[in-house]
Amino acid sequence: MLLLLIRGSYQVVGTRPEGDTVHFTPANPAEWNFVGVGGFHSVERNASGQGKLRLDAVDTLETHYSRSGPEVSQPPFFAHAARDELLSWLGFTDVQRAPDETVTAATPESTPGWILARSADIGGRCIAMAGRGTPPGNSGTDTMLDVTRLRTTVNHHLLKTGLAYPTYYSNLFHDDPFQDLRAELTAAVHQAQAAPVKGLWTKDVTLSGATVTGMSSLTNDVVILPKLFRRLVDFLNLGNTDLSGFPAFLAQTQDRFLILSTGQFTTGLDAVVEVTNSNVRMTHPAEDLVFEERVFEES
Repeated sequence: MLLLLIRGSYQVVGTRPEGDTVHFTPANPAEWNFVGVGGFHSVERNASGQGKLRLDAVDTLETHYSRSGPEVSQPPFFAHAARDELLSWLGFTDVQRAPDETVTAATPESTPGWILARSADIGGRCIAMAGRGTPPGNSGTDTMLDVTRLRTTVNHHLLKTGLAYPTYYSNLFHDDPFQDLRAELTAAVHQAQAAPVKGLWTKDVTLSGATVTGMSSLTNDVVILPKLFRRLVDFLNLGNTDLSGFPAFLAQTQDRFLILSTGQFTTGLDAVVEVTNSNVRMTHPAEDLVFEERVFEES
C-alpha cells in the first residue's frame, strides 16, 4: 500500500505522550497539507508545524481519558509501560515529568524519524505508522508499506512486546490486498501472547470477563481493550449503575465493524459484548474486528 512518507522529528517536552500518541514535526511542515487530501479531517498543527500522531493499528491503555467527564485512566502499570517503551524506542532518555504527566525535560530534546501517513482523525491527529532514524525514501512522496517496512515501525514493536492491543480500521486493513499487513500485526500479537513475558496479556480480561462495579473498577483493577474501557466510562458518566443497560448503550453508539471470522458486517459493539450481572466480556478478540474508518474516535 502506498502511504505518504514524511521526514521530521519527535518532541515530547511540554506534551503528555501516551503509548499510542506522540508529537511530530515535519522537516517541511507544508507536507501536512498532503495528509488525507479529500478526506474529512486535516492535521492540526501549531505555528512551528508540530502536530500530534495517533499510531495506526494499535491501542494502548489510556493514561488520561476525559471525553465524557472528569479525566480518568486505566490501571497505570501497562499504560505507563507502553508510553515509556514508545519514548525509549524513539530515542528519548532521562524523561522527567510533572505530577500531571506533562514532560518537563528529556534527552535529547528531539529525535529524528519518519512517518507513513494516510489521514487525520476527528481530533486532528495524524494517523500513521512511525519509524525512527533515516526515512526509507524521499519525504513528501508516496512510499510502499509492505510487511518488511511494517516490521521497522514502533506500531509493530508495541504489539510484539505485548504492550498494545491491535485495533484495525477499514481504510488500511479491510481490503484483500492488505491482508498481509493485518496478518503480520496479528502474528506479532500472538507471538507476544505466547512469550514468557507477555506484557499486558498476563492481566487482560477482555475475553474472560471484567467485573465492573463502578468507575474504580476500570481505573484501578481491570485490564481491558481501551475501546471497551472508553465505552464503559462514557456509560458510567451518564449516571448509570446497572450494567444491564450497557448493551443498549453500545447499540446507540453505532460503531460499525466487520467480524473477520464470520464475515458479518454489523453496527454496535453490543454484537460482540456480553453482560452478565456486573461482568462484561467481549466475545471476539480485537484482531478479529475491523472498524469502519468514519468512527475513528478521539482517545
